Amino acid sequence: MRAARTYTLALVCLGLGLSLVGCSVVEQGVNVLNQTGQISDKDKDTLLKTGEALRSTFADIKEEEEYYIGRAVAALILSKYSVYNNDSLTQYVNIVGNSLALYSNRPEIYAGYHFLILDTEELNALAAPGGMIFITKGLLRRCKDEDTLALVLSHEIGHVCAKHGLQAIKKSRLLDVFKILGSEAAQRFAPAQLSQLTAIFENVLADIVGQLIERGYDRKYEYEADKLAVTFGAKTAYDPDGITRFLQTMVGDTSSAAGKGWFRTHPTPEQRIDKLKAEIAGLSSVPKLENVRTLRFKQYFSSLR
Repeated sequence: MRAARTYTLALVCLGLGLSLVGCSVVEQGVNVLNQTGQISDKDKDTLLKTGEALRSTFADIKEEEEYYIGRAVAALILSKYSVYNNDSLTQYVNIVGNSLALYSNRPEIYAGYHFLILDTEELNALAAPGGMIFITKGLLRRCKDEDTLALVLSHEIGHVCAKHGLQAIKKSRLLDVFKILGSEAAQRFAPAQLSQLTAIFENVLADIVGQLIERGYDRKYEYEADKLAVTFGAKTAYDPDGITRFLQTMVGDTSSAAGKGWFRTHPTPEQRIDKLKAEIAGLSSVPKLENVRTLRFKQYFSSLR
């Protein structure tokens, strides 16, 4: 029993250690456990092989793998929120979003971009890996024209293009949960220990979804997505100032929405507006608002309840 506990602890520590220290340090640690008799030669070989599998998580992930990771994240998001049942508005958001995606630096991804409206008044938008993007009713209400909507969607497309969500998931070693459970390591665990190990990695996935919903991306990722939003929006002939108009609605807001969603997960609106103004000023030409788009926007948004 003690050996099993030692082995389990070593495996968990190995996974954590690989994300914090060099591979040679981890190998030295496994050798120490072996030399002191706490693990057998077979255990040592299994741990090192598992470590190799964990290390592969940090290699490039294929687009189809990114898509399936995104589906898992999307499923958890949809377990927390209901989908807003409005086909015409959802179709409209998808048309605008996919028009922007065509002018992004990742116009073609494994299963394409998909946009879905969440039936909540929270002020948020979420970009899962693989092109699955969610926008809340609360955020949609802050958009007063199509160009503003387009730039918000463009910001989320920027997260997908820069693989911000994927980077967080890679650090969590999600891809290799199955390698661990389906390899030699699984043969060494009792059912209760397998259940514990599975729970650990399920919690990791939940943490990632929590980061998207509650904490958001790091500040540097938000600034990068803002910059990409301006670039993609301008290329699609949308007024890039749409994103500054949206952020302006958040300045000094003391409503119940404050502290949630974009309020909580992003740099302050003022900080972002300052950086965006400089970015827009650097464009060779700045598209302007078009009445035809505003009229179209009002037509579709009249059904928002």
